[in-house]
Amino acid sequence: MASIFTRIINREIPGFIVAEDERYIAFLDINPMVIGHTLVVPKQEVDYIFDLDDSTLEGLNVFAKNVAVAIKKSVNCKRIGVAVIGLEVPHAHVHLVPMNRTDDLNFTRHKLSPTKEELTEVAERIRKAF
Repeated sequence: MASIFTRIINREIPGFIVAEDERYIAFLDINPMVIGHTLVVPKQEVDYIFDLDDSTLEGLNVFAKNVAVAIKKSVNCKRIGVAVIGLEVPHAHVHLVPMNRTDDLNFTRHKLSPTKEELTEVAERIRKAF
């Protein structure tokens, strides 16, 4: 069965997509730790990030860097934190999290529940920053 990320990639379910090319996609986390929390995903469905071939892993990091730059221009933050957890969805992905304090990258804290309108507005700001 396809992962939830593959279903977003295939447009079977909606996603707040902020960037995409032929190999990668970035979309907002719908239950973010902070506003602007974005997931960067290879379109190739591989469970574990370190099982990606070197070219795909390298490309994922370069794509994530470009997305991080756009997020930083769009969200009030000091920097963009990067995390690879990999347990919640069996599809390799990188979390990009706007940070103003260390706790912004604490995955055990309570997640936000932004409205569809809030997510749409943030996604649009990030897309325009490219």
